[in-house]
Amino acid sequence: MTSPARLCIVCKGSRNLCGWRTCPLYSKIKLAPQIQSSLKKDFFGPSTSVFVGHNFYPDVYVGPMAALDASKAEIADAPQNWFGMPYGDIIQFRSLLLRSQFRENVFSRSRFIEQNQELALASKPTDVEILFKNVPKMSFEFSDITHPMGPSGTIDKFKVVGNPKVPQKVEKIINDEMKTVEASYELYTHGTDIYKLITILSSGIFGMKDRRKLVPTRWSITATHTMLANQLISNIKDYPSINDYHVYSSEYLDNHYEILLMPGNWEYENFECWSPGAYWAQSLKAPEITQEYEPHKGRTTYASEQGGGFYANRLGLAEGLEKMRRQARCVIFREIHEGYTIPVGVWQCLENTRNALRQKPAKFATLREALAYIGPRLRTPVAEYVKKSIILKQRRLGDF
Repeated sequence: MTSPARLCIVCKGSRNLCGWRTCPLYSKIKLAPQIQSSLKKDFFGPSTSVFVGHNFYPDVYVGPMAALDASKAEIADAPQNWFGMPYGDIIQFRSLLLRSQFRENVFSRSRFIEQNQELALASKPTDVEILFKNVPKMSFEFSDITHPMGPSGTIDKFKVVGNPKVPQKVEKIINDEMKTVEASYELYTHGTDIYKLITILSSGIFGMKDRRKLVPTRWSITATHTMLANQLISNIKDYPSINDYHVYSSEYLDNHYEILLMPGNWEYENFECWSPGAYWAQSLKAPEITQEYEPHKGRTTYASEQGGGFYANRLGLAEGLEKMRRQARCVIFREIHEGYTIPVGVWQCLENTRNALRQKPAKFATLREALAYIGPRLRTPVAEYVKKSIILKQRRLGDF
């Protein structure tokens, strides 16, 4: 059998060895002529969001993301609507996003920053005019945290042409002197999408006016996930525990999830098992498991073994438990298979967890029965996870 690490070499986009009907790598390559023909020194079209880089902090590159294909502007920055879409489609409309950039200090109060903040608050894509110093360069950038991005260019002149429409509730909260945590949670509870909150935080709008600053997008993603989950978990700790052992499942983009909720007070453990051949595991000879844990009282250190995925899954769990009005000990088994050839960001972690908890769970009376159910659904033996686990090694009267 072909080694997973050699799937793309053997397949060459024609044999569907990764299981995808359309090759995501080929989707990226075939877009090159279309993108190249669209790139000019001047641009007019809809801006979908704002991106803030992290290199050279505190002097960072910031600018609007703009859609080269206006017909895809509404979906290009809406991860909440991507779940279930073919891999190639996501790569396609993300690759057709143009990232414009201009160097600014994170504390800048320039007119350019104000215009970007208007775009960040807008409820719909807003037309902009951009004159680049040079023709934008065609490239494809992929990250374990942020969404894929296409070509980029440095701004010479910039103008917001359309009228950014800001929801009244958003405008009111932004104009109030509220701390970032309070403002983000207030907007979240009133229905503002998480991905919009990430953009607002990144563009430097949240917080007390004299302390506002730009936040690099990759940092704002994890910060938003963390802040919202912290508020939800604070509520969850006052709810009664679930009584049974619940198992939820989801699979998308060759990421397989089994989520186990157990009776008891809030605890959270997250496993990531990388298969040889997955994007970040090209050199592995055997599956590799990483583990991160959060006790009931919380943790004070960053989950460096897993990074943003740990916090995205944590938010998905918190949302699910909040809807149940219950608390639980939680264990997530995430297996990343070799078909995950291009990283698309941690939105897929959040959406996989959300999707799992929307399903009807399998319920069991004991931990032994729950693990017996989960075992055959995983590629790596469940005993390998138990060896690394903190929660699963706990012994309670009701577990067995």
